[in-house]
Amino acid sequence: MNKRFGFPKPYLTIALFLVWHLLAGEISGATVVMGLLLGWLLPLLTQSLWPDKPGLRKPWLVPLYVARVTYDIVVASVDVAILVLNFRRSPRPAFISYQLKLTHPMAISTLAGTISLTPGTVSADISDDGTLLLIHALDVEDDQALIDAIHNRYEKPLQEMFP
Repeated sequence: MNKRFGFPKPYLTIALFLVWHLLAGEISGATVVMGLLLGWLLPLLTQSLWPDKPGLRKPWLVPLYVARVTYDIVVASVDVAILVLNFRRSPRPAFISYQLKLTHPMAISTLAGTISLTPGTVSADISDDGTLLLIHALDVEDDQALIDAIHNRYEKPLQEMFP
C-alpha cells in the first residue's frame, strides 16, 4: 500500500474512527465522514514521528509477560492497601539506581512502564546514556532484593523478547 497517501497505520486509523464515534455520541453521515478524515489524516500527518516497529525476537513470550505483570499489579495493590491502612507501621520509601542491562529503547520503555504501573514503585528518571533507571519505591526493606526482583521478574524476560 502506498504509505504516502494510503493508511500508514491501519489499526490506528480504525481506533481513531471508533474513538471519534464514541466521543460524538451518534452515528450520522457527518460523523462518519469526519471519523474517516481524522482516521486517515492524523496517522498520515504524524507518520514521520512514529518509530519503526520494534522487532520482537520471541513474540510468544508477550502474553506470559503481560500475565506476570497483571498478577504483580494485583498483589502489589493489596500490599500497598495493607501498608496504607496499617497505622502501626510506617513505609520506608527509597530511591534506587537500577543498572540496566537492556539496550533496546522499546525494552527500556517497557520496563519503565511496568515499574510505574506496579503500585508502590515509580520509574522516576533514566540517565542520558540509557544505562541507569532511577526508581522510587514506597516501601523498601532491602535495596538489593528489589533490584534482584526487578531483574528476574521483568528485565530477563524483556531481554529474551527484544533483540
